[in-house]
Amino acid sequence: MKKSIVTLLCLATLAACKKNETTVVDHSTDSTAMVAANDSTTMVKDSVDAGKLSSLNDQDKKFADDAARGGMMEVMMGELAATNASNSRVKELGNMMVQDHGKANDELKNWASAIGYPLPTKLDAEKQKKYDDLMTKKGVDFDRAYSSLMVKDHKEDIAAFKKEAADGAEDGLKLFAGKTVPTLEHHLVQSEEVAKAVK
Repeated sequence: MKKSIVTLLCLATLAACKKNETTVVDHSTDSTAMVAANDSTTMVKDSVDAGKLSSLNDQDKKFADDAARGGMMEVMMGELAATNASNSRVKELGNMMVQDHGKANDELKNWASAIGYPLPTKLDAEKQKKYDDLMTKKGVDFDRAYSSLMVKDHKEDIAAFKKEAADGAEDGLKLFAGKTVPTLEHHLVQSEEVAKAVK
């Protein structure tokens, strides 16, 4: 009887030791595998983002910054048109600018976020002055100034967006520029019509 109890205790001890060894080995193997998988995924993602960011040349950076500031100004001025304009066509033009440039701004922000490029978050001094000057106008004066600004601004925008679409270095930014040109051309036509109507 004593012998069988001792034998049982030895067997139980061996089984417990073996069980603990297996658990410890399996656990450490699993955690190592998980860490390695996470690390490699992060490294691949970081290297892709860094690659896209490093493919930006000076033209790309200038274009992205100008497009971000210009888009912000278009939305701000469009919102201003809703309150300061006296002509319903000017108000409609402003609403179109808010909607279309708001959408384009979001697309540009998504592109910048994907590659880690920091876009400007406020207007530069020149655009801020244009906005401030426009804000002081009311009624017909506002209608004329706003529609004239939209004509001039969209002519410049179309040239800049076409240049980026043709000569830019970063594919995502070139695609954004090319895709946006038809919208800008539509804005120019509408702005010219409104400018003639409020002369």
